Parts: sequence; C-alpha cells; structure tokens
Amino acid sequence: MTLIDTHSPLYAEEFDADREEALVRAREAGVERLLLPAIDGESHQRMLSLALSHPELCTPMMGLHPTSVNDNPRWREELEQVRRYLAEPPAGVRFCAVGEIGLDYYWSSDFVEEQREAFVEQCRMAVQMDMPVAVHTRAAWDDMCSLLEQESARASEQGGRLRGVLHAFSEDATTYERLRRVGDFVFGIGGVVTFKKSIVAEAVAAMSLDDIVLETDCPYLTPVPYRGRRNESSYVRYVCERVADIKGVSAEEVARRTSDNARRMFAIE
Repeated sequence: MTLIDTHSPLYAEEFDADREEALVRAREAGVERLLLPAIDGESHQRMLSLALSHPELCTPMMGLHPTSVNDNPRWREELEQVRRYLAEPPAGVRFCAVGEIGLDYYWSSDFVEEQREAFVEQCRMAVQMDMPVAVHTRAAWDDMCSLLEQESARASEQGGRLRGVLHAFSEDATTYERLRRVGDFVFGIGGVVTFKKSIVAEAVAAMSLDDIVLETDCPYLTPVPYRGRRNESSYVRYVCERVADIKGVSAEEVARRTSDNARRMFAIE
C-alpha cells in the first residue's frame, strides 16, 4: 500500500527530537511522499532544509498562512517574499503548490479584509504560474466558497484556471457539492474522519474517491487510535483505512486512487 500525505508540516518544532525517526516510520507505513505546507517567513528555512535534506520524500509548497496575516504589519512584505520564492525557487527546490493559504476567522474577526486580500492575491499568483493552491479554511466556509467561485470565474475569463486542494475538509456533503462545482478541486481528508459523530465522515460517504486526497496535518488532528497524542505522517494509514470502511472498498484501493489524485494535482513524479 503506497500513500501520500498531502499536508505534513513535519518541519515543526514538535518533531525536533525525533524528526528522522518520524520519517523512517512514515516510510515503513508506506508513505512515499510528504507535501510540506509553508506558513510564513519565520519557518521557511526549516521547511526548505527538510525538503533539501530529503528530496526523495519531501516536497515543499510556498505561501502565507492566514493566521500569519493577523496583527502582522509586514504581511504584504511576506506576500512579496512568497512571490519571489515562487518565481525563483532556491537551487534544488521545486514548489508543488501555493500554500498553505486561506481564511481563518476562528482566532479573530479583526483581520478579515486583510486575510481576504492575501488569499485572493495568492490565488492569482497560482493562476498566473499555473500551480495548484492548498487552501486552509476555519470558521470561514461561506466566505471561502464565495471567493473560490469568484476567483475561479475570473481565472476562466482570463484563460487560466484555479485548482487545488481544500485542506482539512471537515464540512458536510452540501458544502462538498458546492465546492465541486467551482472546478478542479480535491478534498484533503485527515484524522477528523476517524472521530465519533464526524460530519466529514458523512460527507466522505457522498464523495467520489476521485475527489479525495489523504493528509495528516501533523502534529495536529491525530486520528483514532492515537487521538490526544502528537500526530505524524505514518498515521495517514489510519485515515486511509477509515475512508475505506466508509466507502466499502479495500484500503489498497483508497491508497491507490487518492495517491493518483495527489500525483495529478501536484505534478508528483
């Protein structure tokens, strides 16, 4: 069984004591590729160092996370740094997506306009560079749906296309159907699908496997049976197994089809 963890910030400080061991465990679990989402300038070098030291396993993204816009007087400078990295990646680096970008109103509603501006700007970068986006959404799904519809239509009118992954999708089947109509998007399913009374488990039942990619978002959102502990990429297999249970197919089929979806979307060889 071969798996791809499409959202693995394994460069986070939580892994400083055993990062290499976590990578070994991921390989042993069948994980062939980890996609590393960017957060902001404070962590870019950690992410890039991991990608450069393990190019056979780790592929980075580049973007500005919405919560790094909050109360940050330099966020527009950070956006320009993202643009420069995308235009001229460091030697030995290939960015697979513009991400992690999005909207997050959970912690504060004081920076909505700034987050929206940063998100739209990065979506347009992605369209211009013909790259997918990795989209974070928390407590902002109505706005996100509206902005994706708007930006997808704008891209199409200009002869481009907006595409990517809805990271950590945890909404219902109605939201899934609305976002499917936006265009070429896949849905990142992680540990929440293993929780009891999970709304996303009900949504997965309505999803096509062609619309799903797997992720951990480690060290957060740890799946059952390790819920409450630190998450890591090797645990993506539990997400795979739960999706297989919901869909009534083998874990091997879920692994194959979701990995194929990830390879297509992120141009993974």
